[in-house]
Amino acid sequence: MKILVTGGAGFIGSHLVDRLLQEGHEVVVADDLSRGKRRNVSKAAGFYKRDIRSKWMDGVFRRERPSVVFHLAAQMDVRKSVEDPMFDAEVNVLGLLNVMQMSVKYGVRKVVFASSGGAIYGDQTVFPAPESHPTTPVSPYGITKLVGEHYLRYYEKLAGIQTVSLRFANVYGPRQDPHGEAGVVAIFAQKMLRGEQPIINGNGRQTRDFVFVDDVVEANLAVLGKDVSGAYNVGTGVETTINELFKLLSECTKRGGKEIHGPVKKGEQARSVIDPTKLRNELGWDPRVSFAEGLKRTVEFFKEQAE
Repeated sequence: MKILVTGGAGFIGSHLVDRLLQEGHEVVVADDLSRGKRRNVSKAAGFYKRDIRSKWMDGVFRRERPSVVFHLAAQMDVRKSVEDPMFDAEVNVLGLLNVMQMSVKYGVRKVVFASSGGAIYGDQTVFPAPESHPTTPVSPYGITKLVGEHYLRYYEKLAGIQTVSLRFANVYGPRQDPHGEAGVVAIFAQKMLRGEQPIINGNGRQTRDFVFVDDVVEANLAVLGKDVSGAYNVGTGVETTINELFKLLSECTKRGGKEIHGPVKKGEQARSVIDPTKLRNELGWDPRVSFAEGLKRTVEFFKEQAE
């Protein structure tokens, strides 16, 4: 099957590309390399340096004629979305619309969209949050992801393209960007390995649902192989505080030290954890990598990068 992965040079996208190639698919990547790295992309995949907002995306679709699109390209920094909501909307809404227009024009059969379980629900009232939880995002990033889901449903009705929105929890693992807000595991791990002091925002009691990148990739493959549409949570259903994360990474990196706390960041949720029961019941997906094992693999990756 011919598959296009936007954002395929990035953290999650590059792992997905590797796995799709293992399954025998023909894979093409479109990435502007603003955050992704060319070296992340397997030589077995086709590659186009393209901004998803650009008219040049037409040429990618015209030449490659993919049957399926995994749309992972995005502005993914919550804090940047607060600082510059216009840019966030340009990439996450107008970029998505460009990809969807091309998908309609060139006969794409299925689009799988990387949404956000960590941001789309806003201040949760149920823990963990199921897909039926009210969607009241508290950041421009969360708003654009919600808008994206609505657009996918529109295009499904308009053109008959099967669309799936995967609401990722806080994904972590090898290749994660240690320079962005969404990469708290990578940020802390790299700083600790360098002997630097990570700063915990606020009191550190805010919680997140950390899911390993390999498990997220398997969720993408699960929806690829089935006749399904709609939204699915991709998480563990387990809350971990940032203080707990600090302690676990201190043990993994063998770095002692006290917690140092900084100011609370705007747009940051107090608690975030999502319920993956729907994905488990309908597609048999379950997270298989424990948090301890995932952190170990992530730390080992950053150790190798530093050598």
